[in-house]
Amino acid sequence: MTYIPTIGLEIHAELKTKSKMFCGCPNDPDEPRPNHTVCPICMGHPGTLPVINREAVRHMVRIGTAVGGTIADFTEFDRKNYFYPDIPKGYQISQYEYPLVVGGSINGIALTRIHLEEDTASSLHEDAVYSNLNFNRAGVPLMELVTEPVIHDATLASAFARELRTLLRTLGASGANMEKGEMRVEANVSVAQEGAPLGTKVEVKNLNSFRSVERAIAYEIQRHIALLEKGEKIVQETSGWDEAGQKTFTQRVKEEAQEYRYFPDPDLPKLRISRIPEFTDDKVRATLPELPWETRARLVGKLGISAENAELLVQDVALLAFFDEVCTRLKGDSTRIRLAVNYLTSDVLGLVQEGVASLGAIIAQSPAEFAALIDMVADNTVSSRGAKDTLRAWVVEGGDPHAIAEREGLLQVDDDDALGVMAEEIVAEHQAVVEEYRAGKEASLQFLVGQGMKRSKGSANPVRLRELLIAKIAD
Repeated sequence: MTYIPTIGLEIHAELKTKSKMFCGCPNDPDEPRPNHTVCPICMGHPGTLPVINREAVRHMVRIGTAVGGTIADFTEFDRKNYFYPDIPKGYQISQYEYPLVVGGSINGIALTRIHLEEDTASSLHEDAVYSNLNFNRAGVPLMELVTEPVIHDATLASAFARELRTLLRTLGASGANMEKGEMRVEANVSVAQEGAPLGTKVEVKNLNSFRSVERAIAYEIQRHIALLEKGEKIVQETSGWDEAGQKTFTQRVKEEAQEYRYFPDPDLPKLRISRIPEFTDDKVRATLPELPWETRARLVGKLGISAENAELLVQDVALLAFFDEVCTRLKGDSTRIRLAVNYLTSDVLGLVQEGVASLGAIIAQSPAEFAALIDMVADNTVSSRGAKDTLRAWVVEGGDPHAIAEREGLLQVDDDDALGVMAEEIVAEHQAVVEEYRAGKEASLQFLVGQGMKRSKGSANPVRLRELLIAKIAD
């Protein structure tokens, strides 16, 4: 029997703004002191009045425009009423009937809506005995994006979430760091026999990594199928994901929307977006950067970069900006640009993994200096080995790559007299290997070239050294 899974995603992302959604408290996700960035408004004290954060609305309009959604002409905020310890007012200010954005798509996945609300406090549960509440996060601007139920496998759901994170970072709207809780994914999963109506939906909440998104959805799909195969019913509920046990667990029976008793917030004005000059369509589009899918097309289609390396650049806004500046310095030379990509995505990231320096520290250095190093490689001023050693020194200390290579003796040696002496010494010191080469073992010659490169610390021209070695062996 064939079963068809259907998945819809609800994704929350905290927006980057100086202050919270409805008050002047700092929006600082890194504030270490609990309950420090709070005030009577975000703590829900009686008699306080909220004020809409204009920058948060601007972020939402730009996101909606980027995904091809319809920006609301009329929008309002609503009170979503429910009692929970992390909601100090007893309600959350959100949007219900009139969201800021309707429709649009990402990665071909249709969107239902994108709306704006305030975040809740952070709850820290201690050994199931008591909980601590940190209200620093309460009132932070929060985007909620809802997809249509058109996703049919866990891998595609995870890919969608990754692309949304990339878009938010590209727009500067959110850091979207899942490990910090700045982006949280909830998945609505149902399974039905092929040709049958949609099955009973189960919501899996607060998935905090892309791996968890994929694994939780895959697990839930298999759980539904197993129950249906046994003739049992799926219970509509809200579940959590147990990362250690790699399984979902029941949290509570799912509440319906009407149980929240939504009604328009009487303390906040209605918004007519089209009447706000800075939010007109042409002005918003003028602020948009190159979007991730446009960047991929440029890198792969126009510059000839591999899809894998293009993705590494697209995923890091700062690294991409550094690369683009390097490209400008290389004046569009496709060969040198591909060299730059290889050194950035292989050697530079390799040095980051070794702990030589952070990526942020590296790309804070001069793109012109990095481009100069690429020119040295392309012009055979340094060998591949010499370039790697020069790059390592440049990453640590910065400065003119040519001066570094000269100081370290890494500039490529093309002088026949010097290389000839080196070749003669190598042949004399490795007679057994020379005889192996004379007997037809080609790999022996590469060993001899390697000895020369080692002796010169990578500065010898390997092509000319090879020629001179062959000549010396033939003497």
